[in-house]
Amino acid sequence: MTNPTTQYEPIIGLEIHAELMTNSKMFCPCQVVDSVEAEPNTAVCPVCLGMPGMLPVINRRAVEYAMRVALALNCEVQHHNIFARKNYFYPDLPKAYQISQYELPIGLHGWLDVELEDGTTKRIGIRRVHMEEDTGKLTHLEGGGSLVDYNRSGVPLLEIVSEPDIHSGEEARAYAMKIRQILRYLGVNAGDLEKGVFRVEPNISIRPIGATAFGKRTELKNLNSFKSLADGTAFEIARQTEVLNSGGRVVQETRGWHDTKRITFSQRSKEEAEDYRYFPEPDLPPLAIDDAWIAEVRASLPELPDAKVARYQSDYGLSAYDARVLTEEKAVAEWFETAVSSPTFPDPKTIANWIINNLFSLMNEHKQSIDEIRVTPARLAELVGLVEQRAINNNTAKEVLAAMFTSGQSAPAIVQAQGLAQVSDEGAITAVIERILDTNPDNLAAYLGGKEKLIGFFVGQVMREMRGKADPAVVNRLLAAALAKRKP
Repeated sequence: MTNPTTQYEPIIGLEIHAELMTNSKMFCPCQVVDSVEAEPNTAVCPVCLGMPGMLPVINRRAVEYAMRVALALNCEVQHHNIFARKNYFYPDLPKAYQISQYELPIGLHGWLDVELEDGTTKRIGIRRVHMEEDTGKLTHLEGGGSLVDYNRSGVPLLEIVSEPDIHSGEEARAYAMKIRQILRYLGVNAGDLEKGVFRVEPNISIRPIGATAFGKRTELKNLNSFKSLADGTAFEIARQTEVLNSGGRVVQETRGWHDTKRITFSQRSKEEAEDYRYFPEPDLPPLAIDDAWIAEVRASLPELPDAKVARYQSDYGLSAYDARVLTEEKAVAEWFETAVSSPTFPDPKTIANWIINNLFSLMNEHKQSIDEIRVTPARLAELVGLVEQRAINNNTAKEVLAAMFTSGQSAPAIVQAQGLAQVSDEGAITAVIERILDTNPDNLAAYLGGKEKLIGFFVGQVMREMRGKADPAVVNRLLAAALAKRKP
């Protein structure tokens, strides 16, 4: 596939579907279960199976979660909401229709600022946020036939529709990742793409540079990672460009992404709104949301990522990069703030460096999240305090942290048990220095002859003989004095 030329401008809008983490389904009391791990068709009832005569009831918690998202995305929460019946005949919909929102959704006219790879910030409009119920899950069998699991059918689902303000796969990825981060901060969605609780579907078209009319769009599905979103979008832009450049016509359709072949493929023709024959859901009354309820939900919102990044820079003196890294996951940010509140060593910059440069490496090595590790925030602060007190040096502290990670013990206990306390006794260090200089006459002569970079060699030899426990500052000072005495 050739790269798209500058003859065309990509126009992309994203539809994001996020399952809400309520205990029960959108319109019935069935428990929401992990659709990957639970036995198929065990969390169902006559309501979510669409049995005749069954009436839906709106899940209040799901409405509150939807309001939280709408407010966090700077949307106008609508006081008058109508649920609609969206008709389409797929086997994963037991009622042969889906209860959704159409003309009167819960949130309108929002926006989100997204930081791009080049460091610039782009504002992407959000057209609407609306509530609906999820569908069941189909498993297609080799040789024909499909199995359907209705555990997921009826789970509260939020759809977030962007304006067509996105112009590349990388922008699409940055926007989707930011939405996921906010939903996880709000505690309304787990953000797991592989399990399908967070799904991203870009609508992609291209048009000649300078044109105002939209081209024919394709909707891309089967994207189970943010890399697939970026790569699939880029491929589809290139494919449409090649079609137009060869004199062909882009067909409006739904296309899938083949994760192994890294190509898109046609699935079915793309439906328009009129194909769904929307009409107000006759079994549900209008949903009224008053100002008091909106204010109550707004007051419950946590500090969101952008605000936290700004606070970390102003209050803690962190760089923009460090602040973004520490706030990427809410659990990490909370861990960091607990650590810097410790009376043992509350210096935010140093704590941030130890988390980013050392703790994260151990977490990656052991494949553990911040919630799983045995090192507590207070004990990391205690370890860093030992370094600042010069009880141990920096290299020893890294070894101690690794031992803390696997054993769960405190830094002082490990230092004492393994005899790792730093040696600052000048007499002992001086004796080692003199021995090193005497046993390396060639290097000493070279140093005295002008190769002063060899001081690093001598420092390394002293530290090795003292098993890394010598105070590096004391070693450097005493070594410089010993070498000065030996100059002719």
